Amino acid sequence: MTQPAPHRTNSEVLTATVDLAGKKVVDVGCGEGNLVRLMTRHGAKVFGVECNLVQLEIAHAHAPVGNEIYHTGHAEALPFADGSIDLVVFFNSLHHVEMDNMPRALAEAARVLKVGGQVYICEPVAEGAHFELMQPVHDETTERANAYAAIQAAEGLGFSLSDEFTYLHPAHHRDFEAFKERMLRINPHRADDFAAQESALKAAFDRLGVPDGNGFVFDQPMRVNLLNKL
Repeated sequence: MTQPAPHRTNSEVLTATVDLAGKKVVDVGCGEGNLVRLMTRHGAKVFGVECNLVQLEIAHAHAPVGNEIYHTGHAEALPFADGSIDLVVFFNSLHHVEMDNMPRALAEAARVLKVGGQVYICEPVAEGAHFELMQPVHDETTERANAYAAIQAAEGLGFSLSDEFTYLHPAHHRDFEAFKERMLRINPHRADDFAAQESALKAAFDRLGVPDGNGFVFDQPMRVNLLNKL
């Protein structure tokens, strides 16, 4: 019988899986910089790369926790020298790259990595309570499948596939309004879709959410793939 995936937070999985102390790390699609700051606290020199200017503004607004640096940029054209980076992180970001550009994004990771460097890719699986909640206005089934296919083809880009595992991340929202605000901040182009289905989304939030004393939790299956640069 297949054992159920364990409940673990994204942060604890990342810090338990890769060695961060003293490493030069690029967080591709860093968003508001939460993982940038986390990895900085664990002793890494971290560069966040983000194309969403609203997200990047929030990242810059946070007080620095160390010597982290943020760049405006895209996964397909990283602003770093060849062989200069120890670890490239794609957290919940590879599936946001255009399908035809995913191999280029992974090739860019290979370019900037030192020999023996790693790529840590953490992607949400298209199932679970959190996916079901978002699916009416944010159905990424195809995009997530395309990202996984690109990962499986990464050996042709100079990588070996060293590990793959899954876990359940408890996605937390304080209430429905907090969920709505976050969804529209990250995806402002979906505002009309959200408004049209807001009642159904609120009903799904109430049905799927598990109260935890500080809001509501929704299980989100996650998959981690580790690639080593040859």
